Amino acid sequence: MIPIEVENRIAKYFLHRYLPEEIMIAIVDKLLPTCVFSMEEEDLNCDELVLWAIDIIDHQLEDKRFR
Repeated sequence: MIPIEVENRIAKYFLHRYLPEEIMIAIVDKLLPTCVFSMEEEDLNCDELVLWAIDIIDHQLEDKRFR
């Protein structure tokens, strides 16, 4: 089994390397206010944030292919 830290680093590389900039901007625009206004990191619902990001990615990419 691949350690979670390795999976996270691969995912982060993929996200920053291949995801179009306009999608990254849409994700930041959606997630940043929630993250900034949260009093403590423990107060954040990370599952909800991930689902928001996935929804944006799925909607923006739909049938597009990666290079």
